[in-house]
Amino acid sequence: MNIHKEASLVWVKAVAYEDLAPHTGRTIRYQGEEVALFKLSSGKLHAIQNRCPHKDGVLAEGIVCDEHVFCPMHDRKIHLPSGEVQKPDTGCVRTYLTRIEDGLIYIAFPQAEELAS
Repeated sequence: MNIHKEASLVWVKAVAYEDLAPHTGRTIRYQGEEVALFKLSSGKLHAIQNRCPHKDGVLAEGIVCDEHVFCPMHDRKIHLPSGEVQKPDTGCVRTYLTRIEDGLIYIAFPQAEELAS
């Protein structure tokens, strides 16, 4: 696993960009964190906490439509860029920065000290 540290973030190699199918979630794990990684039809990437705040549904298994993912358990609609659950429901999930380098997708995780707080 390739890891790059900068400031208070750790950039972790997730998957090759070409290996991530559009509108399909991929679960990425790093030091106890579980992230759902999505590529939209536009090619844009989004990474969010992989558990729905309602009943812990696995968001990587959800259906993607535009910039939203629908929780596979109870159909909560979550905005991928902000992590906010859409009305009339409430809640939010953590979002993660992503970047592409040499055809590989990297996800930024907080340093271990920040994860513990």
